[in-house]
Amino acid sequence: MAFGLTTISPSPSLPLLRLDAPSMAFLRRPRLTLRRLSSISAALRQDTTVWTPAPLASVTPAADSLFHVSVDVSDSPDIASSHTRPGQYLQLRLQDSAKPTFLAIASPPSLAAARGVFEFLVKSIAGSTAELLCGLRGGDVVELTPAMGRGFEVDEISPPEAFPNVIIFATGSGISPIRSLIETGFYADKRSDVRLYYGARNLQRMAYQDRFRDWESSGVRIVPVLSQPDDRWKGEQGYVQAAFSRAKQLSDPSSTGAVLCGQKQMTEEITSILVADGVLREKILKNF
Repeated sequence: MAFGLTTISPSPSLPLLRLDAPSMAFLRRPRLTLRRLSSISAALRQDTTVWTPAPLASVTPAADSLFHVSVDVSDSPDIASSHTRPGQYLQLRLQDSAKPTFLAIASPPSLAAARGVFEFLVKSIAGSTAELLCGLRGGDVVELTPAMGRGFEVDEISPPEAFPNVIIFATGSGISPIRSLIETGFYADKRSDVRLYYGARNLQRMAYQDRFRDWESSGVRIVPVLSQPDDRWKGEQGYVQAAFSRAKQLSDPSSTGAVLCGQKQMTEEITSILVADGVLREKILKNF
């Protein structure tokens, strides 16, 4: 027995059912756009994030629009031990807000190991989680993730005898992980030329000035650069990339390393200048 197809002619009194796009729309499965897929993927990643509550030890002014924020992680040894290298960062959120903020850890890993404390330099930005954080007080509870990121890969500019020249650049709150680097130590005192070009709008916006003397004693020469100083300022003016270009003085680019943190334009321009001068790109360290 054979099976075939029967052709049915449409009746003049009945409309012909057309199986075209409009009538088949109900059979279609909804399409997921790339944007939608990205949102779902991000949500799934967020769901797997482990948050640990921790009390604030203190919140104090550091400079105009900048605050020292200290978090007590002494009851969370897994969080404390996750900080192993300067330049690492973590996510922090408030308990009544689901939107986290990323913060570079300003304190050296030894502080978490010895005292169970993370310190941050936080810029208060209107309408942000950071602004809310800067308005809290000691004892208020926040939530943290473990430290993440590769940090500054200092092994790339070691040993100090092979890389006697290290030039460091930071702008604004980008000084935060640089503090961790300097206070962790990278044998600055065994290098012949270690300079920190630190840019801010003015001295009122420059944090950690009380630490400059200690940093200098560890072998780091501080070069403050102000973009909008008052008339009394006699130091470097403008942007750090311009101040460095005026000074240069790289005796041997092949034995020079660099560490960068701060404004994107600054890091890109400094990288271009250093590479053009002969500094190897892999010796220019960033924490992101």
